[in-house]
Amino acid sequence: MSGESDCTRTSPSAGSPSDSELLPDRPKYVCSLSPDLVTKAREELQEKPEWRLRDVQALRDMVCKDYPSLGTCLDDAFLLRFLRARKFDYDRALQLLVNYHTCRRTWPEVFTNLKPSAIKPVLESGFVTVLPHRDPQGRHVVCIRPDRWTPSNYPITENIRAIYLTLEKLIQSEETQVNGIVILADYKGVSLSKASHFGPFVAKKVIGILQDGFPIRIKAVNIINEPRIFKGIFAIIKPFLKEKIANRFFLHGCDLNSLHQNIPPVILPEEYGGTAGKLDISAWNELLLASEEDFLHDFSELVLPCDSSPHDLLVSGDADEKQCDDSLRGMKPQLYYCY
Repeated sequence: MSGESDCTRTSPSAGSPSDSELLPDRPKYVCSLSPDLVTKAREELQEKPEWRLRDVQALRDMVCKDYPSLGTCLDDAFLLRFLRARKFDYDRALQLLVNYHTCRRTWPEVFTNLKPSAIKPVLESGFVTVLPHRDPQGRHVVCIRPDRWTPSNYPITENIRAIYLTLEKLIQSEETQVNGIVILADYKGVSLSKASHFGPFVAKKVIGILQDGFPIRIKAVNIINEPRIFKGIFAIIKPFLKEKIANRFFLHGCDLNSLHQNIPPVILPEEYGGTAGKLDISAWNELLLASEEDFLHDFSELVLPCDSSPHDLLVSGDADEKQCDDSLRGMKPQLYYCY
């Protein structure tokens, strides 16, 4: 995305030249959805092809009016991600877009130097990858394996950065914008000492990004091989998850048959009782690392205007933060009890 907001070059006020006059280089949107996905988007996301560009322009006008210094990309394809993620509700899409930028500006440990080459050690460890085949609903499966992380090698923020870049790559696809994704998290071998790195600050930040700060539809989170400690973690975090998201968590334990009810064996690797061969992380790693130049172009540094702070941009979630902090402070003692 461009570090300079298009709003600095155009104004939605009456009498202003049109966007096409001021911004002739804005890419023209061309829909890549199949007829079936166009129908699905209409039914599930309230997306009407005949009104699509009108809706995008409405969101663009809202950004320019309410957040002229946001420093966001205003291309049709980029704004469509946020409209689809919020079922074409203009206000909720705007809130998501603002939160997207706020999350990045308020967590520099994750969002500085945001490029694939910076997280190459994480990719090589196999901590996060994407299975090569989509599920029957057309959703990519993101596989996360915390046991592959050695805390002495790099901080947990590197893992979060790798997950974030993975999601950014996936959401470039219009098919993924409509179908969403599925997460498969394997907690085999996760000890109390490793789990303790996922403290209150990190937990609150990650929940905020996944729920309210990123334009992707998470359709299911499948947890497998979770130790007893995970149930303690989830019990503490669950009150801060929206009900819809909380209901999409499935804890399978060591029961592969239970996992296969949610993710068919035909797309799973042998490690999870599937028939798709050994888990191969190289293909996804190569794809993500080959996108370096794209990310450098899209993630140009965002600079806050001198008369505003990151908190001025956040439009949701602040009211509950203190409650979240107070409740999560009790996490560590309860983790020891569960463990």
